[in-house]
Amino acid sequence: MEYKFTDENFKSEVLEADGLVLVDFYADWCGPCKMMAPVIAQIADEVSDVKVGKLNVDDSPNTAGQFNIMSIPTLLYVKGGQVVNQSVGAQPKAAILEAIEKFK
Repeated sequence: MEYKFTDENFKSEVLEADGLVLVDFYADWCGPCKMMAPVIAQIADEVSDVKVGKLNVDDSPNTAGQFNIMSIPTLLYVKGGQVVNQSVGAQPKAAILEAIEKFK
């Protein structure tokens, strides 16, 4: 299941979550973000022990600013309220799955 993260729920859904959370920072107008959307959706469906979701930077600018998101898509891997990994730009599914396994 793919979650929708916002400025309002980011603290409870991501920072206070148990285990690893993968956050895809994106915007509707972003071409590379559109390329990543089906990959993120697949990972959300396939990896049951990691919370996977998206945050629209246009709708939730405070959280994007808090984490210094300057380019999208940006993937943040958050565990225990801390960013443990970050990648910028479109990523192949295999690289995302590898990072998930490393930081779970």
